[in-house]
Amino acid sequence: MPEQPRHLRGDYRQFRSISTRWHDNDIYGHVNNVVYYSYFDSAVNAYLIERGGLDIHEGEVVGFVVSSSCDYFASIAFPDALEVGLRVGKLGNSSVQYELAIFKAGESQACAAGRFVHVFVDRASNQPTPIPNGLRQALAALLVVAE
Repeated sequence: MPEQPRHLRGDYRQFRSISTRWHDNDIYGHVNNVVYYSYFDSAVNAYLIERGGLDIHEGEVVGFVVSSSCDYFASIAFPDALEVGLRVGKLGNSSVQYELAIFKAGESQACAAGRFVHVFVDRASNQPTPIPNGLRQALAALLVVAE
């Protein structure tokens, strides 16, 4: 099996603290794999609301997740304190690819790394629409250029 790429704290532009919850653990005693996606979603949407001005209740534009994936490197479990690293890998006209990593608080190497794609759509028609300027600026601040 090929070696997994390292995902280091310094590779990410923004961080969001996440508290694990008792019910995040599964029968095996660690955070269940599907919960990682909720951590990703929470980190991204908090950023979009706080920095991009996204109005999740009344705004004309909403983001729909159309693709997602996650790779796991080390277990986490309640009561671990976590930080989600966030960056943008691709920024298109109506879509954005987020790249995320889950770190135990203070650790430099990720326990998991994932990505997901939002397509921004007009709330009324559900049709793709260009990313509004405020959101685009916030997303551009997280954009990394492939080396």
